[in-house]
Amino acid sequence: MKKILFCLTMTFVSMTGMAQVNKSDMDLSVKPGNDFWQYAVGGWLKNNPLDKEHPENGAFTDLEELNKKRINNLIMMYAEKRDLPQGSDGQKIGSLYRLYMDSISRNKMGYEPILPYLKQVRAIKTREEALKLMYAFDAKGFNTAPFGIGLSLNPYNSSEYMMGAGHGGASLPQEYYDNPNEQQQATVNAIKSLNKDLLKMVGYNDKDAERMMQAEWAIEHKIGIKTLNQVDQRDPQKTIHIMTWDQLLNDFKGIDWVTYRDVMGYPQDIDVIDVSQLEPLHVVEDILANTSVDDLKAYMELHIINSYAGFLSDAFTDRMFEADKAISGVQEQKPRWKRAVSTISGSLGETIGKLYAKEYFPETSKQRVVKLIKDLQKAFEERLKENTWMSDSTKAKALEKLHAIHINAGYPDKWQDMEKYIDIREQENLVENFIRITQEMRKASIRKHWRQPVDKTEMPCSPQTVNAFYHPLFNSINFPAAILQPPFFDPEADYASNYGAIGVIMGHEMTHGFDDQGCLFDKNGNLANWWTAEDKANYDKRTKVIADWFSEQEAVPGLKVNGEKTLGENVSDNGGLNISFRAFQDRMKQEPLKTINGFTPAQRFYLAYARVWASNSTPEYTAMLVNSDVHSPNRIRVTAALPMIDTWYEAFGIKANDKMFLPKEKRALVW
Repeated sequence: MKKILFCLTMTFVSMTGMAQVNKSDMDLSVKPGNDFWQYAVGGWLKNNPLDKEHPENGAFTDLEELNKKRINNLIMMYAEKRDLPQGSDGQKIGSLYRLYMDSISRNKMGYEPILPYLKQVRAIKTREEALKLMYAFDAKGFNTAPFGIGLSLNPYNSSEYMMGAGHGGASLPQEYYDNPNEQQQATVNAIKSLNKDLLKMVGYNDKDAERMMQAEWAIEHKIGIKTLNQVDQRDPQKTIHIMTWDQLLNDFKGIDWVTYRDVMGYPQDIDVIDVSQLEPLHVVEDILANTSVDDLKAYMELHIINSYAGFLSDAFTDRMFEADKAISGVQEQKPRWKRAVSTISGSLGETIGKLYAKEYFPETSKQRVVKLIKDLQKAFEERLKENTWMSDSTKAKALEKLHAIHINAGYPDKWQDMEKYIDIREQENLVENFIRITQEMRKASIRKHWRQPVDKTEMPCSPQTVNAFYHPLFNSINFPAAILQPPFFDPEADYASNYGAIGVIMGHEMTHGFDDQGCLFDKNGNLANWWTAEDKANYDKRTKVIADWFSEQEAVPGLKVNGEKTLGENVSDNGGLNISFRAFQDRMKQEPLKTINGFTPAQRFYLAYARVWASNSTPEYTAMLVNSDVHSPNRIRVTAALPMIDTWYEAFGIKANDKMFLPKEKRALVW
């Protein structure tokens, strides 16, 4: 629902409840029909400038910052306790925190934690030795192999686990390798500069570091330019190639899959496997066979450094931040305690999540949220039944899928308990601990899932995640506890504001089950066609209106949104707005609201929606999102989404001579 980014940089701004419209957030000198973004949040934008620590601020950033403080409070309950039983949750949390925060020891060690591994690479003499070590180190989490295997789900029968395989090696989307634009080239330059400096920091002179950096980049570029672009990657038919294990061994003979499987500790009874992209995997074969041993060694060394540089001395983390600064425009590195919180919460997600849910999300909140989601489902059902462009047979299947959606609210109904296998040893450095975490969690996942039924009630995120998700193979919508608070969900606010904020997000996630990707999966989460040919053609015609409209939107001067790449998110915003407004109207029939401070309930709905996306951002960051993310920038999620919504025009009396006016025949009506 929100973005997955290269960098994890965010801001804290004081949050306000939404029981009534806060006029100081607005710019009433602007007509809502001319620039609704400025009208609705112009005051907020002026009063909340970016600080140096973040390239973007806003509601998501607010909660990320509040979240860090809350999680830090939970961590500190164990941070000073050194006598907790080895293997207990508290011992793991406290030990990992102390290891991360011990800058004196980390700075004293420098890159010593990875030096034994670098020495093994440097001692390689033959291609056979290089490949053997490449596989072994990949199992430790060093990302040294430009391919991989992992546990997956069968997209055609999502009730069974299977193994997946694919290429690695490309750290950026395909467009960054093939005729990059200005921001993409700046990112490439920043990464290459970083890689060269990292090599110098582990002992190489300038000339050798330059040679090794270029060797690694040549390998990466060779793979990256042959990967699917970001639009094609959204097509499941282009990223699913199921074959037998024997066929994999026959079709990709240049990779020793058996040795790799065994080194990784994967089961030996793999019968079928899903290969994501065929062409770049053939490129990998060529690289392994024909790239010089010295260049393979350079590739491996850089990947070892990059995989664990964040756990080395300040010199490494500071240099990594300089690259982040060049890419996103952020000015100041996050303090160490925030980085520690992110690391621990990511590595011990469920362990922290149990504490978080107990402290900050009571069962009463969970039940209230589930009821709200059910109201949204009912509104979606009403809109589906009123649908005039689908046949009855397709409509019936759509309703079945809607009713089959599984809801995860706040925290999972059942915990996975796989983190019990994690062993944090304080007498060892961070790198060794994270090598063990990587290995133990991989083993735990295989033990729990291989040849076992798929539990589609699993929640694919931790409760402390500030985000929301739709899982197409589970047909589930997931709303972690961390996002179910102001300014998204406020129990003190009137329901007009809550429907405009969290309600739209809930409707957005439901709509993902019916966006241009989600609509390809049936009620059971299987990739299966449930459309008539005529209905699907109608659907594609309607979503093309959204794709074309968003492709006209300029995010920063000279850079427009890619409407095809962002189609799933834009369709889901469109659906979320319409569905949530219908739920709001349904409730108004039972519990009418009054005008407050001159704003009608319908106006408060749309003002709350705009407030959710209110944010300032650096031009570099916005350009980075346009180039690498499937979401439209926040401003455009308001200024381009609302002109498609009929009830927005009615709420604010938008007229044909207003700048944002879009003739009714040009507005998309999908869900």
